[in-house]
Amino acid sequence: MTLKLLPVFLLVFVRVLGFFVTMPIFSYRTIPLPFKIGMSFYLAIAMTYAVNDAAISWNSTFPVLLVKELFVGILIGLIAYMVLAAVQIAGGFIDFQMGFAIANVIDPQTGAQSPLIGQYFYMIALLFLLSVNGHHLLIDGIYNSYQFIPIDRFIPFSRDGIIDFVIDVFTNMFLIAFQIAIPIVGCLFLVDIALGIIARTVPQLNVFVVGLPLKILVSFIALVLFFWIVYHIGQDSV
Repeated sequence: MTLKLLPVFLLVFVRVLGFFVTMPIFSYRTIPLPFKIGMSFYLAIAMTYAVNDAAISWNSTFPVLLVKELFVGILIGLIAYMVLAAVQIAGGFIDFQMGFAIANVIDPQTGAQSPLIGQYFYMIALLFLLSVNGHHLLIDGIYNSYQFIPIDRFIPFSRDGIIDFVIDVFTNMFLIAFQIAIPIVGCLFLVDIALGIIARTVPQLNVFVVGLPLKILVSFIALVLFFWIVYHIGQDSV
């Protein structure tokens, strides 16, 4: 690498490093920091020659471009994380209906609290992502981001720009979470209706004592059926 490509390399390195700070899998605490920096360094070297047609030099706008690249890398990593966050949100919806909303666990990967079923869904989603080489697609995403936001241009805040794209991703995250959770939440809603009818017809029965274990049992049965259906759909698609 020549000194002429050094400004381009620094901009690429900052974007890739910001991406590795927030993206799923590679941003976790279990991944050593030297590995993140070294992986970002070697990816930046490989990607520099793909974007070396940009006219970047040591001028007054270079520090601004450096901050922009860091912001873009962090933003792309957060967008990639939103896809997996939808699974955790779906688990939160299910936990709220099951009665597990008060019992959260600490995610050892991120250090944040997450719902029980949400963490279970999240680990399955991570294993599925690794099994289909989804981490390779994540790395391809940071490379293809230069087609959307070139290295020598600032973030397009116009209509149909980055702001509208982030809003659409954020909205679709909750939509996907609702679609994942609606089968189990729907079953629990029917259980609530049945318990309400029982409470009116048999006042001697304490539905608060019977309802919680019954909803947990129905939830686990629905989860088993849900994963069984998903497994067979995956087998048929293969």
